[in-house]
Amino acid sequence: MTPRIRILLIFLVLLTGLRLLLASQTELTPDEAYYYLWAQHPGVGYFSAGPGVAVAVLAGTALLGPSELGVRLFSPLLGLGVSLIFFFFARQLYRERLAFWSVVALNLTPVFNLDSLLMTPGILALFFWTAALLCFWFAIQRSGIWLWALSGALIGCGFLSSYNNALQLLSVLIFLVLMAKYRIEFRRPGVYVLFGVFALSLLPPLIWNQQHDWIGLISLSSESFLKDRVRHFSGFVEFVTQLLILYSPLFFIALIATLVAFIPKTFRSSKISFLLSFSWPVLAAYALFGFGRGLAPGETAPAFVSLGLLACVWYLDVLPSGRSSRALAAIGLAVAAMFTLFILDPDLLQRVGLPISYANHPSAHRLGWKTAAEEIGRFRSDFEQKLGEPVFLIGNDYRTAAILSFYLPHPRVEEPGHPPIYIPESQDIQNEFSFWPRYDEFVEPADKSEVNSLFSEQAGVNNFINRTALYISDAAEQTPPQNLQNSFTRWELVRHFQLSRRHQPLREFRIFACYQYQTLPL
Repeated sequence: MTPRIRILLIFLVLLTGLRLLLASQTELTPDEAYYYLWAQHPGVGYFSAGPGVAVAVLAGTALLGPSELGVRLFSPLLGLGVSLIFFFFARQLYRERLAFWSVVALNLTPVFNLDSLLMTPGILALFFWTAALLCFWFAIQRSGIWLWALSGALIGCGFLSSYNNALQLLSVLIFLVLMAKYRIEFRRPGVYVLFGVFALSLLPPLIWNQQHDWIGLISLSSESFLKDRVRHFSGFVEFVTQLLILYSPLFFIALIATLVAFIPKTFRSSKISFLLSFSWPVLAAYALFGFGRGLAPGETAPAFVSLGLLACVWYLDVLPSGRSSRALAAIGLAVAAMFTLFILDPDLLQRVGLPISYANHPSAHRLGWKTAAEEIGRFRSDFEQKLGEPVFLIGNDYRTAAILSFYLPHPRVEEPGHPPIYIPESQDIQNEFSFWPRYDEFVEPADKSEVNSLFSEQAGVNNFINRTALYISDAAEQTPPQNLQNSFTRWELVRHFQLSRRHQPLREFRIFACYQYQTLPL
């Protein structure tokens, strides 16, 4: 083991330990709480993704319980895995020094640190993307049929974590077509084995869609491509700003400059062609579909794995070396580290005397939920004592409902399988809450001989009829939504409170009491 590798391993182990510590000490994000609810409803798939993230959360909470670290356990470990695989891949293509600095730069990039701390599909997608990248490189170099099969399996696992990972299949085809010496692979079984093994990963989403009347495909076909492009192009500036923050400004500029500089060299080097083939298809797909589908800029991270390696090649092998270039590299690494701290610690600027509003901080949405849930739990208990009967809870959207469900003191479910907090009833399929038991559903009565006012023109009974709900909103709405107003006899604002942090407003909540629920007419 060389001294450079020893230093890198120490760096990665210490960084992983720090990430595990932060994972146990910081509140969950609303999306993480949402994936925790997924894990409580295991299935072959979900409305917006495969089962990957739910399996990871279920495994982590089975080991450590329903805690922040339990939910996030595998994120820092997968981040370590990505770093080690990336180092081995970079060293296979180039040399140890370049691989070393590529991994250091990766681990200072804000988006990678976020993925390695928070449990989202992003870190799973990145891990399987990087592993498939390495495996496919070995497959074309050594032509072992098992390497082609393993490449297809890794792409399939990534697909079951994030459907965007299917773009890796396109990258495979692009590379084999672009490089003349590898076109022979189309006359060999390897590439067909890769696609055949990947096809097995299509079974879970197909089964899920078959069980749910192909709702996933209907939601895709219902969008107007051109209309979405025009409507969302106005967000281009915001999109670029988010990328500059997630990748840090100097890193992002270097990545784009690398892409432009190496495109003319695509046909001259199989290594450059390989790395670009696994970069620009993701970026092109995001440019075409990202604005309309509301994809997060962080989902471009797989494209920057190979592009980041090319950026290091450009810096170390193409740019002239000297004191100025070393200073620029040091500044780039320092700026990336500062942006990482800024992203991970929303209180950082307040601590150094810059009272930036939390409303303008990209990570402020993670703060204050535990305090809010405790306040809502106390209010619910007091309200139920005065009312003389239990109430059920409705959140204004799936994120609010999920995070408050996780942190609510003494959460309770109305029936087995129900979420602790519902979202407003709707005929539209919005998210996974639409497939879980809902308060507007009719169920088979326990005693079929009883016929009472709970019956309607539908078969079964609704056990929420005439009950009271508390509608909880963190949005700036002065009244409950119209569908809630229509389904309850009356409503009133019963609680309004604002959370502050370091003398800055953070988030405000309104709680509406909605009395005597009546199902909406068909």
